[in-house]
Amino acid sequence: MAVPKKRTGHSAQGHRRSNWKATKPETTKCPNCGATVLTHTVCTACGTYKGQPVSLKDRKEVEVKEEKKPAKKAAKKAEEAEVKEEKKPAKKSAPKAEKKSETAKTAKAEKAAETEEEAKTEE
Repeated sequence: MAVPKKRTGHSAQGHRRSNWKATKPETTKCPNCGATVLTHTVCTACGTYKGQPVSLKDRKEVEVKEEKKPAKKAAKKAEEAEVKEEKKPAKKSAPKAEKKSETAKTAKAEKAAETEEEAKTEE
């Protein structure tokens, strides 16, 4: 095996490596979501390649959206769920939250009025 007799100097080494230049990777915009993507790769934001979903999960979602044939059972279940929601009594904690927000609003309004009065008295 060939072994160099002496070390290569920094200058000679730099001249030899002067053409080692890094290149920027080619990028494109995803036609589906508009994110910047490396060419010939799947979009990491939306999971599509050339406008088609790549993962099996995404393909199933697209198929379901394309079918959009509501089943009679599913429609009945949805109606029953709506009826149940209407029959449920309102939660007791909801009025308390409204009272708190109302008191906070009135407190803010009072503070604003006080600051306006102070500004008028300073003039």
